[in-house]
Amino acid sequence: MADMVVVRKEGLYCVPGDFYIDPWQPVPRAVITHGHGDHARPGHGHYLCAAPGAGILRTRLGDITVQGLAYGEPVLHQGVRISLHPAGHVLGSAQVRMEYGGEVWVASGDYKVEPDATCAPFEPVRCDCFITESTFGLPIYRWQPQAQVFDEINAWWRRNAEEGRCSVLLCYAFGKAQRILSGLDASIGPIVCHGAVEPLNRIYREAGVALPATVMVGDIDKTTLRQALVLAPPSAAGSPWIRRFGDFSDGFASGWMQLRGARRRRGVDRGFVLSDHADWPGLLQAIQASGAQRVIVTHGSIPVMVRWLCQNGLDAKAFDTEFGDDEAAEAGDA
Repeated sequence: MADMVVVRKEGLYCVPGDFYIDPWQPVPRAVITHGHGDHARPGHGHYLCAAPGAGILRTRLGDITVQGLAYGEPVLHQGVRISLHPAGHVLGSAQVRMEYGGEVWVASGDYKVEPDATCAPFEPVRCDCFITESTFGLPIYRWQPQAQVFDEINAWWRRNAEEGRCSVLLCYAFGKAQRILSGLDASIGPIVCHGAVEPLNRIYREAGVALPATVMVGDIDKTTLRQALVLAPPSAAGSPWIRRFGDFSDGFASGWMQLRGARRRRGVDRGFVLSDHADWPGLLQAIQASGAQRVIVTHGSIPVMVRWLCQNGLDAKAFDTEFGDDEAAEAGDA
């Protein structure tokens, strides 16, 4: 049987279904795994996504025709049975399951296997061929439990607040910021969110995700700011906006903070290793749980992952895609 999914100039293309998965050029029909900019782009005629992510797409892409599908709910399109399953990456993230002619393919998008409070947990989906990311596809990447990282962030914030110094934590505005919010000890002080973060917080709350109260910087006085934790995108670093916090301590939250020298290159006081992507053991866990004998690797550490999978008895190859890495784009440390 010919491959169910191939790469065209527009993106990943499901041949029998005549639709694209996270295409990077405008197409008539697109199935979107999640709302990060390298996977959800403007200009498509029709968008299909997991229902919890529909609000994210509308907020980021404007006036689009989008159909939200409940997790696990199947739709039949040109003989292909399509269903979306939780990827555990961000709110509304999904793996795309495609069944046709007795064969099952799954495109993972981005994923992580450690559950968190802000999105549906990763669901292994059995398939014949698994299309996987490999953002952190090197054995050096092994995450600590997120509770430990949250404890480190809260301890840093508490110490700064006791010393009368504002804490500014740089992190990706969609997904990472909300995950950090869910782990903060709001009794330490006020939580301030940048204008790029706060609208996304509202969407998470509307989706039923419990987040602590947050304010904009103009809502509190300068004295109170000394006890505050500020969540801002990395693009705010060095901007006039951030200078209003005076003598602040800054941190950066990303999986790339595990790299020696990454914190130094960012020029921040603290680096917190927290990623919304699977680490090396998580990638291997997801691939094994899929039961797939064929694996196609997309963005990330492709050669290492393909070689390791082939050495361990799987039929592995790569797709050349335009998917980037939300963390690397924000951190500048790919």
